[in-house]
Amino acid sequence: MSKPALRVLLPTLALLAACSDPASRSQAQSIPELAQPTRKAPTDPGSMKSSFAPVVKKTAPAIVNVASRRVVQRQQSRDPFWDFFMGGGGGTPRAQVQGSLGSGAIVRADGVIITNHHNIENMSDITVQLADRREFPATVLLDDPRSDLAVLKIDTKGERLPTIAIDDQEQLEVGDLVLAMGNPFGVGQTVTNGIVSALARTDVGAAEFGSYIQTDAAINPGNSGGPLVDMDGDLIGVNTFIISRSGSSSGVGFAIPAAVVRQVVSTALGGAHSVVRPWLGVRGQPVTGDLAKSLGMTTPRGVLVSDVYPGASADKGGIKEGDVILSIDGQAVNDEGGGAFAIGTHKIGDRVPVVIRRGDREQTLTIRAEAAPETPAKDERTISGRNPFDGATVMNLSPAAAQDVGADAFAGKGVLVTKVGQGFALNAGLRPGDFVREVNGKAINTTADLAAATRGDAATWNVVIERNGQRIAARFRT
Repeated sequence: MSKPALRVLLPTLALLAACSDPASRSQAQSIPELAQPTRKAPTDPGSMKSSFAPVVKKTAPAIVNVASRRVVQRQQSRDPFWDFFMGGGGGTPRAQVQGSLGSGAIVRADGVIITNHHNIENMSDITVQLADRREFPATVLLDDPRSDLAVLKIDTKGERLPTIAIDDQEQLEVGDLVLAMGNPFGVGQTVTNGIVSALARTDVGAAEFGSYIQTDAAINPGNSGGPLVDMDGDLIGVNTFIISRSGSSSGVGFAIPAAVVRQVVSTALGGAHSVVRPWLGVRGQPVTGDLAKSLGMTTPRGVLVSDVYPGASADKGGIKEGDVILSIDGQAVNDEGGGAFAIGTHKIGDRVPVVIRRGDREQTLTIRAEAAPETPAKDERTISGRNPFDGATVMNLSPAAAQDVGADAFAGKGVLVTKVGQGFALNAGLRPGDFVREVNGKAINTTADLAAATRGDAATWNVVIERNGQRIAARFRT
């Protein structure tokens, strides 16, 4: 036997000899068995090269696939030569199936699931596939387009499903490791890793209400609605979209933070079908470098208030035009979106500290979180008849209604066009977002005013609308 082999075997032989010696047997029995090493999630740069497997094993059973579809009727054109000789037009209606594929996460063991609004928007047939490939029909408990979140429910027949916890620590920092989980391209569960690239992104042009987590973890098509997970295996966000020049995952990914997810889920579990968020009621502009100098500030930060809505939370709490809002409940505010998010994640009735700068002094005000006013009362109707608004759907504008449709709450009272269907309004050039201000010399402040003004069979209609802040007068004959 060669010397290298002896060097390997000698310690083993010595151990066997010790175990066979009665005097040494008791001592040998105390020698612990060699245990399999426990795999842990990376907690430091050294162990980062280890594995994310423990985190994935903990969370993967709660990740689901969300498939939705609807059947729409479309006109099928006939052959153009046939249309030419037979007078054209027509065609036969043909059923077409439209579908959407996304991801979701089980957040309650009885089958409550969080996903994206855009995964189920306008869909009538929703199916959830669990990690074990079982499929269940799902119903929508709550759909919140403003945050791009939806809460689904499946009937588990009493079975308790694996869940993922929604993070409640709010200790996320730029540079933290994260995993994006979901079902990209419909190929099955996958995981991508990255870091938190930025926090509180409010100017990325996605949903109307949001302060996003930015990550470099790849979010592929089909990942949307799946969770962004931290190293504790908690849901810190819901993957929602990417910004990419190529349209691939090699771009900048964004996730809706856990604070919004908690708000939407708790609202759904409370039995409500919509989320009523507090509204600060201010309009302003970010403080730039030049603006900071003119205000005597050493650094550009905060939002300079240019308008306060009468009776809103800010007005009642003492915020005035010319104030600079620096933070809300400890969160730095640098644009209107950041302010709306900071107050909007609270509950109605909460008392929220707001730090402002007035003159050359900083002070803290306490704002009571209140919903946006609903005056005038909510009313949406479709106009018909021989008039320029035939086929248009209109609604009373109030701050609450403005929140729902993403309109400017400071545009003043009036009637907002929300949709233009088939009818004279389409040919007249009316667009969603237009405000109806006058009809035949009569001021229009409510939908009832418009309905009354369009009754009758006038031959000529003088109409004044407001579009993008500009008043446009037009005359129509019907």
